[in-house]
Amino acid sequence: MPIPTDAGPLTVLITGASSGIGRATGLELAERGARLVLMSRDRGSLEEAAAEMRAAGAGEVVVCAGDVNDEDQVRAAVTAATGRFGRLDVVVHSAQVMAYGRIEDVPREVYETVVDTAVHGTANVARVVLPVFRRQGLGHLAVVNSLLGNVATPLMGSYVTAKWGQHGLVRSLQLETRDEPGISISMIQPGGVNTPIYSQAASWTGNTGRPPPPTYSPYRVARRVLATLDRPRRVVQAGVLNHVVTAGFRLLPGVYDLLVGPLLQQLAISKDETPPTTGNVLASRPEGNATEGPWRSI
Repeated sequence: MPIPTDAGPLTVLITGASSGIGRATGLELAERGARLVLMSRDRGSLEEAAAEMRAAGAGEVVVCAGDVNDEDQVRAAVTAATGRFGRLDVVVHSAQVMAYGRIEDVPREVYETVVDTAVHGTANVARVVLPVFRRQGLGHLAVVNSLLGNVATPLMGSYVTAKWGQHGLVRSLQLETRDEPGISISMIQPGGVNTPIYSQAASWTGNTGRPPPPTYSPYRVARRVLATLDRPRRVVQAGVLNHVVTAGFRLLPGVYDLLVGPLLQQLAISKDETPPTTGNVLASRPEGNATEGPWRSI
């Protein structure tokens, strides 16, 4: 069921709001006059994003620094929304970190944090948000997943595991809320997107990552997220080749396995050299937060 607009501006909580798709979604919602509650780990970056969104026309913006891996911090953000505005209409859950490297090479803490952010972070959001939606009889949860929630690649095993787990969790949540016609849950699956997540990622490959082409603008993905508010759908693709890649993975696994490694090295790994780094996985690196990355996008 679409969220009605006759009750005034939407109240929206965005996780991962300081960078990338989350920040772009906030700016798109600001142009609609939405009232926004922004959550990510670094308060300074959130304040910068909030200033941009106020300038773009947001009705009001509240900043709540916190980590989705901490359920109490998620609860504090939701309480800030309901306490300030009386309700919570939409949650856009886009918080995520990334690591490159063979599973045997990526340190356990880094691997588990990547997986936890997607799987346990999403579960934390659901545990806090869905009771609020049920009391209201209304609400929309949009979860930003990935093409890698459908396929596998080498050198990104932690992220693949994270997104496959998140995919299964979201589908279970969709089934468990079928008894509430006013509640909708959508999963958006982007392909390559021009955001800082690749350069902010942990890496044990000797190189940093880059988005594979065709590379989407984060604003284009944000508009796909917003489209689920007007027309809720279970799964939305945000990548022109997503269906082709997924079909190859499922229908021609031998060919896929032969090609995916060389193509990943050529198209999704930069040609630079970098020592092993934990990136922003274990702690925010605010200097790298931005809406867009340095790559060309469509």
